[in-house]
Amino acid sequence: MATYSTSDFRKGLKIQIDGEPYLMVEMNFVKPGKGNALYKCKMRNLIRGTMLDRTYKGGDTLESADVEEIETQYLYRQQDMFHFMDQSSYEQYELSAEQVDDAWKYLKEGMVCNILLFNGLPISMTPPNHVELKVIECAPGTKGDTATNVTKPAKVETGAEFIVPGFIKEGNVLKIDTRTGEYIERVAN
Repeated sequence: MATYSTSDFRKGLKIQIDGEPYLMVEMNFVKPGKGNALYKCKMRNLIRGTMLDRTYKGGDTLESADVEEIETQYLYRQQDMFHFMDQSSYEQYELSAEQVDDAWKYLKEGMVCNILLFNGLPISMTPPNHVELKVIECAPGTKGDTATNVTKPAKVETGAEFIVPGFIKEGNVLKIDTRTGEYIERVAN
């Protein structure tokens, strides 16, 4: 297994600590007046999502994590399991509702998503940055509400609700940012 020395440490590095994959989300280099250089690292567990703070001395090493990101197509949901298929090998993967977390709000059948594999097993998924979803239910706009800051909840085809401007009505197709969960624009009427 490959290893990274402290000179390789950087944000975005995927490493393995105690047999679990971590993503280095922050790395600060500190050079005190006396002694060795220190590397203060913040890491997020890719399976549980917990954070870990560690400090390493110059010359320390960490194992690289056996993680791979693949492009998949979302197939369907069956109770609490979400099914995906690898675009190139046609191999199918299952993720639990806990692994998918809030990303279920954006999943439409046939959508292309990225799945993170650790030792060949799926641990998490990432939807595209922007998705287009059709409004299936929302309160009608009130006449005279033309101010830009009037908002209301709208239910989309995935079953999720988003806060949208007052002029949105049933049947509209919305563009939603999956990183923030915010309405971007109306794509179609």
